[in-house]
Amino acid sequence: MVGHAPPAPGAEWLTGFLSVLQLSDSAFPSGRYTLSSGLETAAQLGSPFDVRDPVLLSALLHDQVRCGVAPSDGVALACAHRAVATEDSLDLDAITRADQRLSAVKLPREARETSTRTGRALLRVAGQAFGIGVVARLARHVQDGRSPGNHAVVLGVLSAGLGVPRLEAVAGELFAFSANWVAAAVRLAVTDHTTAQAVLRGAHPVVTEAAQSTVDKDVPDIAGCTPMLDVLGMQHEELEVRLFAS
Repeated sequence: MVGHAPPAPGAEWLTGFLSVLQLSDSAFPSGRYTLSSGLETAAQLGSPFDVRDPVLLSALLHDQVRCGVAPSDGVALACAHRAVATEDSLDLDAITRADQRLSAVKLPREARETSTRTGRALLRVAGQAFGIGVVARLARHVQDGRSPGNHAVVLGVLSAGLGVPRLEAVAGELFAFSANWVAAAVRLAVTDHTTAQAVLRGAHPVVTEAAQSTVDKDVPDIAGCTPMLDVLGMQHEELEVRLFAS
């Protein structure tokens, strides 16, 4: 019936939704704002990557989400989320397998290092702010050197501990990446705030599709295929002037 309101979501769903908002917020102190994911290299090198063109900027973002972030970080997040049985119980072996494979598919050195650095920062913040048993167990596991502690894996465990459904957790991570991407473009002065928001809005269907196709995959599916963007990531550490860590 026209005008008929759908049933109001329950308190548990809203709590999970608020957790997604908090974890994907750029103000969350994990250090992700220091990452450009190769965009800084593209901005400096110019041709053939004229990221001042909003069409190309959007295309690169869509490729990153579909072929890079979703099949790597997205799948690893889903695996880690699935490994949490209860708020105090998790399968550390399954988490370690996902964590190690995620490190293996991140080809640029900076990408591997920033992923574990932000992951460990997330562990510290979450341990103090949320006090969740599975996060504390994962933190000890990572500190003992048994697992790399990639950001996506930590986020998967944390999201499960906070009661965030797996699909929403994956979508939140893909959206957070996209939001950080356009924010980096603004800081690099290759676009303005209004265009950046249009690019981000245009990525919503891509994020939705990628999250849905990722959420049920397992450790052997963790992969990625963005050769041009990987090369940009490798070249980043050789730039004379750098604003970002990757």
